[in-house]
Amino acid sequence: MKIIVPVKRVVDYNVKVRVRSDGAGVDIGNVKMSMNPFDEIAVEEAVRLKEKGVATEVVAVSCGAAQCQETLRTAMAIGADRGILVETNAELQPLAVAKLLKALVDKEQPSLIILGKQAIDDDANQTGQMLAALAELPQATFASKVELAGDWVDVTREVDGGLETLSLSIPAVITTDLRLNAPRYVTLPNIMKAKKKPLDTVSPGDLGVDVTPRLKTLKVAEPAGRKAGVKVADVAALVDKLKNEVKVI
Repeated sequence: MKIIVPVKRVVDYNVKVRVRSDGAGVDIGNVKMSMNPFDEIAVEEAVRLKEKGVATEVVAVSCGAAQCQETLRTAMAIGADRGILVETNAELQPLAVAKLLKALVDKEQPSLIILGKQAIDDDANQTGQMLAALAELPQATFASKVELAGDWVDVTREVDGGLETLSLSIPAVITTDLRLNAPRYVTLPNIMKAKKKPLDTVSPGDLGVDVTPRLKTLKVAEPAGRKAGVKVADVAALVDKLKNEVKVI
């Protein structure tokens, strides 16, 4: 069984991003970049399935600039067997990424595609669902538990009323939630081994995919600052403000 895991290079979650002066986006110059945390969970889950003997190969895929090779090497240090980079300097939006992944799925014929549920830079939460639609594959989103049994995969996901378990025939698309697992610490020996693992580079043109952006960002702005709170003398004053000023009671 082959598993494909798409990974995205994003600004590290510990970095406080700054909006560019022209309002066209955020400044990523000279800031630390890393693998999207949800994608790291997806890689960890795929590697665990391989360690259980369920999967035979884990392929990490990334779309973007040449620097995405670093993200793929991190995925291979976690345990992925090889990497594929779809190299382009174009702005990649969720639909374009889904089309690129669909082309790779057609080529690689994996049994599972495991993605992070969303990227922490745009929070779109769209790529996995779009890929499932384009590839006409069953999907389960926000997975908190994944179990394979023959030609079926059982996915447990959290819903408002509790837990929901879905059974999907494979091949299938799964997107991961935070509660699925805790990614392992990447050791130096594994980092060195990852440098020797194969990494192929292709272009969107090689896959026959047009990645021209369909959406235009009009403006990016800092969130409005929170106003200072108000102290009240007693409960009666609090109730009066809630009733007459805020009008919530």
